[in-house]
Amino acid sequence: MGINHWPQGERPREKLLARGAAALSDAELLAIFLRTGVRGRSAVDMARDLLAAFGGLRPLLESELQVFTGHHGLGTAKYVQLQAVLEMGRRHLHARLSSGEALTGPDDTRHYLTARLRHLPYEIFACLFLDNRHQMIAFEELFRGTINAASVYPREVVRRAIELNAAAVILAHNHPSGVAEPSHADEMMTQRLAEALGTVDIRVLDHFVVGEGRPVSFAERGLL
Repeated sequence: MGINHWPQGERPREKLLARGAAALSDAELLAIFLRTGVRGRSAVDMARDLLAAFGGLRPLLESELQVFTGHHGLGTAKYVQLQAVLEMGRRHLHARLSSGEALTGPDDTRHYLTARLRHLPYEIFACLFLDNRHQMIAFEELFRGTINAASVYPREVVRRAIELNAAAVILAHNHPSGVAEPSHADEMMTQRLAEALGTVDIRVLDHFVVGEGRPVSFAERGLL
């Protein structure tokens, strides 16, 4: 039975309008994106099949073109639409932080850094440069490495922070392997950066490691 024959309160679009997007399951959200199903399968049925095939929503969203289009009902046009939606989400988060809103806690930063770094297949070291009210001046990817390492030079971080007239920074890097647990090398690097930035009165507020699940905060772990 097609979605149009479902009770109105159970249809994904009507449910979203009545209760908000957060009330929908992954399959229902994906069904809205797909818009239509295929012969004998509603959009929700198709969404459930795709989530099972990919192993969840995140692997589907982060899949490469060839993998994405290898599934029935998904073509290049859908891939392009999906990439546009994901990029709009990233830009929305960036616009919020760039509009003068202060970072009020670790969760604000987590959401933003997850959107920027978690999907990357290579390691990135980045900085959020903040003013003295903890409003974002800029987010910049400073160093790019291989799948398991990135060379980070404290003098370059200090130079860029001074150029931007930053009062504080939040450091971030991703672990493409998926394990967000900080390594001993991560701890040593953070200490060197904090010392170097401290010589010019720039504070390191936190360092986040982005991987699978919830990004790890050095400040929450007592590592800063």
